[in-house]
Amino acid sequence: MRLTTKGRYAVTAMLDLAFHSPVKPVTLTDIAARQTISLSYLEQLFARLRRAGMVKGVRGPGGGYTLCQKTSEINIADIIAAVDEPIDSTKCGGEANCQKHQACLTHDLWVGLSDQIRDYLKGITLADLLERHHVKEVAKRQDQEAQHVIEITRPSL
Repeated sequence: MRLTTKGRYAVTAMLDLAFHSPVKPVTLTDIAARQTISLSYLEQLFARLRRAGMVKGVRGPGGGYTLCQKTSEINIADIIAAVDEPIDSTKCGGEANCQKHQACLTHDLWVGLSDQIRDYLKGITLADLLERHHVKEVAKRQDQEAQHVIEITRPSL
């Protein structure tokens, strides 16, 4: 399976949102700064995540994004699917037309691998990731680094 940046960034952004949104809605600018992801790319991803019913926008001062479901109800496979990223290891996209419009010799092997990957990712929720000590440490470090960048770029009064 080849997971592109679209799927990786969607999962990273959703985990960042899950970590920070219990306090207040999270802006895409904040996610972009912490995760070093382009703001315009995040806007595209969040449009898809919004259409999938995973996030909702909060307008006005103090606005941003929040999750639409509990972190225990959002699994990684669903996030990847929401941004139109297939979880597929086959050369043919699962169509069984890999060799002269028929299944190739190893088609079933790659379908089985895709199923295993999908099941693995379905079994991991945002809540599971939030509980990991390493994830908490990285999120705190990113917060500190983003705060430092804000302080050094803020004009002095």
